[in-house]
Amino acid sequence: MSETDTVNANVERHEFGAEVGRLLDLVVHALYSDREIFLRELAANSADATDRRRFEALTNEAVALPADAKILIRPDKAAKTLTISDTGIGMSKDDLARNLGTIARSGTRAFSQSLGDAKPAEGSEDQRPSLIGQFGVGFYSAFMVADRVTVTSRQAGTDEAWTWDSDGKGSYTIERAEREQAGTSIVLHLKDDADEYLESYRLDHVVKKWADNIAVPIVIVDDEGKEEAANKGTALWRKSKSEITEEQYKEFYRTVSHNFDEPWATLHWRAEGALEFSGLLFLPSMKPFMPVEDDRRSKVRLHVRRMFITDEAELLPNWLRFVSGVVDTDDLPLNVSREMLQSTPALQKIRRAVTTRVVNELTNRSKNAEKADDYITFYENFGPVLKEGIYEDFERRSEIAPLLRFRSTTQEGWTTLADYVSRMKPEQEAIYYLVADDAEAAKKSPQLEGFGARGVEVLLLSDHVDAFWPEQLAKFEDKPLRSVTQASADLAKLKTEGDAPETPQADKLVAALKLALDKDVSDVRITDRLVDSAVVLASSGMGPDLQMQRLMRRAGRSFGGGSPVLEINPRHPLIQSLSAKAEADQDISESAGTLLDLARIQDGDSPRDPVAFARAVAAALAGTA
Repeated sequence: MSETDTVNANVERHEFGAEVGRLLDLVVHALYSDREIFLRELAANSADATDRRRFEALTNEAVALPADAKILIRPDKAAKTLTISDTGIGMSKDDLARNLGTIARSGTRAFSQSLGDAKPAEGSEDQRPSLIGQFGVGFYSAFMVADRVTVTSRQAGTDEAWTWDSDGKGSYTIERAEREQAGTSIVLHLKDDADEYLESYRLDHVVKKWADNIAVPIVIVDDEGKEEAANKGTALWRKSKSEITEEQYKEFYRTVSHNFDEPWATLHWRAEGALEFSGLLFLPSMKPFMPVEDDRRSKVRLHVRRMFITDEAELLPNWLRFVSGVVDTDDLPLNVSREMLQSTPALQKIRRAVTTRVVNELTNRSKNAEKADDYITFYENFGPVLKEGIYEDFERRSEIAPLLRFRSTTQEGWTTLADYVSRMKPEQEAIYYLVADDAEAAKKSPQLEGFGARGVEVLLLSDHVDAFWPEQLAKFEDKPLRSVTQASADLAKLKTEGDAPETPQADKLVAALKLALDKDVSDVRITDRLVDSAVVLASSGMGPDLQMQRLMRRAGRSFGGGSPVLEINPRHPLIQSLSAKAEADQDISESAGTLLDLARIQDGDSPRDPVAFARAVAAALAGTA
């Protein structure tokens, strides 16, 4: 929350949240590579506000949009100010504080939430509208060219106007103001090195470059007071591909995505038949900038007859949320409500068709051997998100799995599940994988020693979703996916490369360890899947694998599986030393605890009692243990 004090009876001063100050510095010095983008961001906000008012007017005459609604850009050379004004939905005093004083606050998102909480009266039709537009990171781009920004706004349907004012250095003020019409005016007090944006020809160039596709007319007032529309306001997605240049596609991508890269893939098509719609979608070439919140919902924009309706129609599943763009149809009513959006058969069909189009594009690109490196670049950015689809989307799992790429114990680069299967040993039953916090840690895991000794390839998984999706996929090309922590029995069926070493007996040690660790492990057993390590943990066979168990334990959730199994390597000097002590009936209970903690640490877990473990290690190093 921001701190507030009163400058005088009419002016309130608020402190920005710390996150706003950090973001302002980032926006001004690092985020945008071209400072002229500020005009695109502010014009897009004004257009969204205008569309939102037009939409709300469908059910509320009190907020009717003026017939000549437009975005007005007015430079004032004498005052060194640039004003961007609109007659959109406007903001109240509280809206100004929330939307402009707290980063990543969205007026649209907050309003949408309030609508979702407000149920219609019994027996009445639900007329809650879907929403349009938001103030976000883009607003703060104004400080790239201005050392002070003043926003005056009057919410449609009210008589009160308010002014928000800030130099972007830690605080802002809010005071009552006068404004004849509903809408918002943003006054930029330009920096000395931003005089170019006082020239109407320069503004015209920027609008045509960055905002030509905004449907609301953008009018620039020249030095003589004349007004001229600077944008064509055409629906780019309704044009044929032959009419659109590559540069226009790039400009539109940056407008709808608020990203700063170039699209990795552009999908532009017209669906015809029983259901007709136009689609213009983009897949990014870089990870998007998300300063505070990671919204998992798809934000592809839904238009009806060219009018922007909402970006919350969830036209794509969450696991394709990195896709941006527009879908426009004539087969939905303009006053479609949010509840109708979730249930209308037409939209369900559009969702399926749009998702299929994106999946087909990814499939084709993933199969293009000539551009394999290009696909890997994409995958390194968005592979973890695709994996979420395996976990969440039962219908599409078989289509998503071939899109995935993996590191493995035998390959230098990336591999696919299909390539892994082609390299499997004749007697190998399953696709083996190991989940770890990072790939480098996975390569050194004792869990791999037995597989390496048998020349069996293991996939190394280290993304945050890797503990979840393999169990949901279950099989690939009829080969089960199996965690190495649950594959001890499998190794016994596979031959070791070279002569198998003799396995010493350690029955008395096993019995002693079981007794000492009775509450912490479900079993202790000798294993031949270790080469260099003394111990390793294995899943008991009930419940999830060890990595999932650790995640659930850290989250405070039960997982229904038994305690892990402690497996010991009877050929390791440490185990042989403990076995000799057990044969001599010496007490090994303290050493047993240290042994279990070693196994936990090897798997990326913590000792049960870190302090006791540290003391035991210190004693051992001192030669007194």
